Amino acid sequence: MKRICPAGRRTSVALALLSLACASGGVGAQQVEQRAEPKAADAAPTLHEVRIEADANDKDFGANQLSLGRLPSDLRDVPQSVTVINQPLMQSQGATSLASALRNVPGLTIGGAEGGQIGNNINLNGFSARTDVFLDGARDRGQYYRDTFALDSIEVLMGPSSMLFGRGSTGGVINQVTKKPSLKAADEVQLSVNSTGLVRTVLDHNQPLSDTSAFRVAVMAQEGDATNRDQTKLQDFGIAPSLKLGIGTPTQITLSALLQHNRDMPDYGVPNLNGAPAAVDRKTAYGFTDDRTISDVVALEALVEHRLNTDWSLRNQTQFNRVTTDARETAPQVIGTLGANGAFSPLSTGTTASPVAASSSLPLSQLWVRQQSHDRVIHDESTFNLTEVDGHFTTGGVKHALLAGVELGHDTYGNQAYYRNGSCNGVALNPAGGTSGYAQCTPLLDPPQVASPATAPSVSGNDATGRADTVAVFANDTLELLPGFKVVAGLRHDRYDAHIGNSIPTATALASVDQTVNFTSVRAGAIWQPAPAQTYYVSYSTSFNPSLEQLVATTGGTQPLPPEENRSYEGGGKWDLNGGNLSLSAAAFETVKHNARSQDATGVYTATGTIRVEGVRAGVAGHVTDHLQLFGGYTHLDAVIVDGIAPATTGKVPGNTPKDSASLWSTYALSREWEIGGGATYSAKRFVNNTDLVQVGAYTRWDTTLAYHQHDYDIRLNLFNVFNKYYYDALIQSDGGRSVPGLGRSAAITLAHRF
Repeated sequence: MKRICPAGRRTSVALALLSLACASGGVGAQQVEQRAEPKAADAAPTLHEVRIEADANDKDFGANQLSLGRLPSDLRDVPQSVTVINQPLMQSQGATSLASALRNVPGLTIGGAEGGQIGNNINLNGFSARTDVFLDGARDRGQYYRDTFALDSIEVLMGPSSMLFGRGSTGGVINQVTKKPSLKAADEVQLSVNSTGLVRTVLDHNQPLSDTSAFRVAVMAQEGDATNRDQTKLQDFGIAPSLKLGIGTPTQITLSALLQHNRDMPDYGVPNLNGAPAAVDRKTAYGFTDDRTISDVVALEALVEHRLNTDWSLRNQTQFNRVTTDARETAPQVIGTLGANGAFSPLSTGTTASPVAASSSLPLSQLWVRQQSHDRVIHDESTFNLTEVDGHFTTGGVKHALLAGVELGHDTYGNQAYYRNGSCNGVALNPAGGTSGYAQCTPLLDPPQVASPATAPSVSGNDATGRADTVAVFANDTLELLPGFKVVAGLRHDRYDAHIGNSIPTATALASVDQTVNFTSVRAGAIWQPAPAQTYYVSYSTSFNPSLEQLVATTGGTQPLPPEENRSYEGGGKWDLNGGNLSLSAAAFETVKHNARSQDATGVYTATGTIRVEGVRAGVAGHVTDHLQLFGGYTHLDAVIVDGIAPATTGKVPGNTPKDSASLWSTYALSREWEIGGGATYSAKRFVNNTDLVQVGAYTRWDTTLAYHQHDYDIRLNLFNVFNKYYYDALIQSDGGRSVPGLGRSAAITLAHRF
């Protein structure tokens, strides 16, 4: 096969694995060997014969197969848009966090950590995907900053998918695929140094234990400044061990874990002024030097896969997740002025329920910022068990691919809030008995980097608790009615029982609330494949979001609200070019959310809104030539709030939803040793919240890479934001709208050594 060891087509990890493949079969080859495991127990000895060919494809940006058992591994058989970000692409771009890797997905934006939430919160196709993140197909609802050190790929399934994943998934689903053991011994150590001051080390060790078992462990440690903004220091480490037994046999057992500790400084961005983020220096931050978010993550998984015969298999997965977070965070709540006695006077209401943009003609040097504490200790825990059976059979000349299953889940949540009431120039910022947590005031321009004032001690506030139980049954059948023509039909019924409580009840946070939701989700589609390299499809899918989905109160003041109901239509095509080495895709879609929730002017939640998003998307992945490969996409979103979900929002564009967005990354192999590459990320203007009063401008960020490859090591240089574009990354809708500046010009050099 000519393309096993081409002169070009290399990334830092891709070449490493390719070199091993040429010498002894390759680590990547063994990973694909597991995907190509036989359907019959006695077929195991044939595995090694396909090893090298599969490995060659696995090094491409476009050599992407789905790992989810609920979907066909071949993307052409999925009647929805799917984007797969694999490890070679992440290595090439120097992407070390989930958020940085997801920049490859146009139509996906990042929100900040606000309210009871921690970490980067994802917006997908105009809708929140806060609870739509999965780990190896199991719900990963914990709130933390996710890393890529233990990931093999990231799969993004577009559109409502409750039939496959249960509650949520209005805009889509993000699934993290972890590294798995293989039967080829391999070791790799990576050391990366960033010009911001961040130092990072990653170790990946894979060790066969026998002819049918192997152990793998990935380890990460990093410390320093994450960006060139003030107050972004972090100190993180993690370990992800996994053990796989029975490789190549009818029964395989995989035991894996993710243990991660993060100590990060939160970034609440810049407050708004005159309809835009305040025009301050990129590095300006308004927290205190002793702010920190400490998270401890434990994820444990047991997966048993048993092949009954050549046509039927059984799969059981149990996953336990626990995330404990101790957060001491300070946000720039609102801009204001100081009176003659030093008292702070805000320019806007700065509330979540009725956000108003701050407006002033005063010089920035005369403006101040009121700092608000966002302190809490969160305990987030979940246990899910999924049992699936899938099989192939024929009835009356019609071929069936059936998937059926049962899912059981239990979630618990606790959020003990704290507040720090302080003063501004000796004048109290909070009324007597108030719990707003206004800690201090600081100049808008060049705020001093100081610790939280001793005059604002931490006081405990509301203790919010919640629990939920999920029981679901589902079945999906893919029928091949004629050669090249398939019909997909699926149903899932969920019963979701939730209870929440608050130690300090208010008009919108009741002492306790119970809710039971029964919902049936639908999935239907048709696939036409007139030739192996062409696929055309149409699909219809639904999803639902219970009002207590996040186990926090979203009530109308007395009772839980009905679930948000979402439906989507999509039609598109997928094409393979250049001998299957280059994949193209395009789709048009419409998603409508009914019963959309929001707070009204009094702070009470209602569920009377309708949001509609119509759009088109296109993507490219793979090799144009043996030397040149691409990965990119474009998304156009025509999003509108059809019926207002808060005062003065009818006809507005939903927050954090750009009309147009695009990304493109390319690498070119100059020789067997040298590789260059680069690309751009573009986003049109966005509004920070649904009132459309605060807007951030469009931007294009350019990144580049240069790599040198040898058999046992790679050296890679990544330049980020080459032209030092001042843009805004994460948007936070509360307090009138805040915007977090993106990474300025910086560089990282990475050495990867293989043993």
